[in-house]
Amino acid sequence: MPDLTPELLLHGYSIGIFPMAEHRDDPEIFWVDPRRRGVFPLDGFHISRSLARAMRRTRFTITTNIAFNDVVAGCADRADTWINAEIFGLYAQLHRLGHAHALEVWEDDMLVGGVYGVTLGRAFFGESMFSRRDNASKIALACLVDRLNRGGFTLFDTQFLTPHLASLGAQEITRAAYHARLEMALMKTADFTAPAAASAQDVVQRMTQMS
Repeated sequence: MPDLTPELLLHGYSIGIFPMAEHRDDPEIFWVDPRRRGVFPLDGFHISRSLARAMRRTRFTITTNIAFNDVVAGCADRADTWINAEIFGLYAQLHRLGHAHALEVWEDDMLVGGVYGVTLGRAFFGESMFSRRDNASKIALACLVDRLNRGGFTLFDTQFLTPHLASLGAQEITRAAYHARLEMALMKTADFTAPAAASAQDVVQRMTQMS
């Protein structure tokens, strides 16, 4: 693979592929184009009664793009990670260019969860998330889906489908179906930063009214 640049990385996303490394100490990066792709229908987030109750009662504060590098570091802080130093640096560059964003979950002044991804057109390519408190990752995803809806996004790519994501409403589609959705999403623009900040209480109220 030629040396990766932010521009080449964005081109990869635009044609449906994304980079990974085998582990944090492996300097080699390879492109991935899964045969089956995980996506989150933006009108299909499943908010259980227990999660709705947790969101109404939580003391967590939600922010965006306050601590992007810290969120990526939190995602890489595990025994097995695909985020090596080069990938970390590339996403930091994309963030400075306005194409990578993070949603953070705070408990007082401590970062306890978050999710980050890349934006292009009306597509959000979810990269990774982490959680250091119960429900932090679920609340982060709920708030992210709410922000994507309000910002005009039409595609939330989760790359792979995990049991955790499936329990919240994510689905698996074929590569061909994904590429068709991606092509449509790239025809127009959306804005991750446009919606006003929302609390978990605001988000659960909107979601329960829609269901």
